Amino acid sequence: MERPNIIIIVADDLGWSDVGFHGGDIDTPSLDRLAAEGMELSRFYTTPICSPTRAALMTGRDPMRLGVSYAVIWPWTNAGIHPEEHFMPQSFQAAGYQTAMVGKWHLGHALQAYHPNARGFDHFYGHLHTEVGYFPPFANQDGKDFQENGVSIERDGYESYLLADEVSRYIRERERDKPFFIYMPFIAPHTPLDAPDDLVQKYAEMDDRRQPARSKHTDESRMLARLSGIPGARPMYAAVVEGMDRAIGRVLATLDDEAIADNTIVLFFSDNGGAAYATGGADNVPLRGGKGETWEGGIRVVSLLRWPQTLPARSKMPQIMSAMDVFPTLAEAAGVQPRNDQFEMDGRSMWPAISRGQRQPREDLLFFASETPIRGSFMFTAFNDHWKLVQEIEQGLLSATVTNYLFRIDEDPNEYNNLAAEHPAVVEKLAGEIHYWRTLHPVAGARSELVPPPGWRAPKDWATYPRSVEETQDTSATGMPPAHALKPLDWQHGEAGRLIYNCEPYRFAGGGICR
Repeated sequence: MERPNIIIIVADDLGWSDVGFHGGDIDTPSLDRLAAEGMELSRFYTTPICSPTRAALMTGRDPMRLGVSYAVIWPWTNAGIHPEEHFMPQSFQAAGYQTAMVGKWHLGHALQAYHPNARGFDHFYGHLHTEVGYFPPFANQDGKDFQENGVSIERDGYESYLLADEVSRYIRERERDKPFFIYMPFIAPHTPLDAPDDLVQKYAEMDDRRQPARSKHTDESRMLARLSGIPGARPMYAAVVEGMDRAIGRVLATLDDEAIADNTIVLFFSDNGGAAYATGGADNVPLRGGKGETWEGGIRVVSLLRWPQTLPARSKMPQIMSAMDVFPTLAEAAGVQPRNDQFEMDGRSMWPAISRGQRQPREDLLFFASETPIRGSFMFTAFNDHWKLVQEIEQGLLSATVTNYLFRIDEDPNEYNNLAAEHPAVVEKLAGEIHYWRTLHPVAGARSELVPPPGWRAPKDWATYPRSVEETQDTSATGMPPAHALKPLDWQHGEAGRLIYNCEPYRFAGGGICR
């Protein structure tokens, strides 16, 4: 069988109700086309923030283990995904695919070992960071951030359209005797919002009819913006969403022109729920909450899968699928052997459910977390087909306050009825699972750090920033403790996290002693 081409398209902060096929008031004909010609993955889950979702997508692994669950990878940190972790494009590359990434990376920039070209992508065109703007100079912290395979480039135009043009060029100029694997992560519709004049004018008079998000901080931010007379973000947000949709349309048209649409898998999803707060402009209603929160509006996202020669049009897959499941699912669909030999994936293949409608119950738990934007202010969730626990934890210097919300998520998907008081045993069990899961986090993993260390300065050009492989040691640094002290020190850290990478602590040891 001829292996399919694959395109993974990821939006940045798209709201559940901001697409036409969900009844939204923004024109999204390209996404509506994918829904009409393919399958909606109607219970697709991501983490509530950016970098963790991208890490889960690329590795099939739980971001908590990777040290990138609580927060994004900040420009002023050296954080990245461990070079020994295996990335999805590496498996497809080994299977004979030509691989390309076009768009936003946000998975490490300090070392060449973290760079897309070192993680299985033959071709990289885009940005190492987030929030680079939609028009030139495409900068983060005033440092230029637009490159092609490690070389800084200058481009004029609107960012979403530039990405579409590059993907289309890559498809047209591909090696015809090899399938391709393309990863296309947009910065749209992430803030700071901006769009071409025609789209700005189209939505300039748009009324903001969004209903409350039923999230304290989100709804308060909208109220304060109104009281302060700050213009609403909804019109510009709508313009950015349609701009992204038009860019997707260009890519779909290229597949049609090249007569390869029938055997190309196109997967689309948002990296987290929409940014529904005042400056974000997104709408997740009827789902509760949004970006940065573990309510459904922050983690249940718009997702579509089209493969015309294999999957029926206008279909729906209602079972739980997560970003961690994408790697094993696409590998099985394409007949590619995953090569993650060193570390076991936490995701599972959902291809039987997608292709044959096979029931794949979710009895084990999915976990997500966020500590963004406020350090010490956490949201967690643990859920399966039946129960969902949401925890809000406010951690002070001498105290911690925990608030639990329990839902029968199969019966109450919009999270109206908190059953925590009625089912304390269920709350206790799920809270215990979250507690243990948190002990997997590396002690030096990413945390919420909205500002850099005092005096830190960004480079003038981010393409020059990563340390080359030749300039760094051959192996990962072991840290300060001598080798013989690592195990006892890891045990002493207990629930504070892991000194030993990929340590799975025994539960009876109070979060210590690696298995």
